[in-house]
Amino acid sequence: MLRLMFSGPLRLEPLSHALLRIGYGLTLATHGWPKLLGRPHGSMADPMAGSVRLIDSVLGLPFAPQVGVFIAVLEGVGGLMLAAGLATRPLAITFAIQMVFICLAMGPTYPWIDRGIEYPIILGLVGVAIAMRGSGPAAIDRMIAARLAR
Repeated sequence: MLRLMFSGPLRLEPLSHALLRIGYGLTLATHGWPKLLGRPHGSMADPMAGSVRLIDSVLGLPFAPQVGVFIAVLEGVGGLMLAAGLATRPLAITFAIQMVFICLAMGPTYPWIDRGIEYPIILGLVGVAIAMRGSGPAAIDRMIAARLAR
């Protein structure tokens, strides 16, 4: 088993990257769908209202309800697209940028532990890594590229 895992350069790297991309996308989707469906999420009874308050009160951005819907669609639909490997690079970098804004908005009040800032930091770094690497071989992006190359 060890010989199979470690023989040849980066033998398991495509699988590990696909698992990372899928897990990342599905994790983000679980944050978007409750907002879109008006369902509770974790300790938040109304995650969409919480997002809109954060966008309006903390970030001070205009059009907070519309930005909230954009974020919910980005997380819900974009997360599923990313998991499938569709529009991987633009979505991954968009998620990384979203995590920067979350860190800026919440940084002064987030602790390092107990649901703290380490989560958006690591999610942002994973987004950067996926954007840099691309979708990997097991992705819809690759199937589209192969079809266009014919």
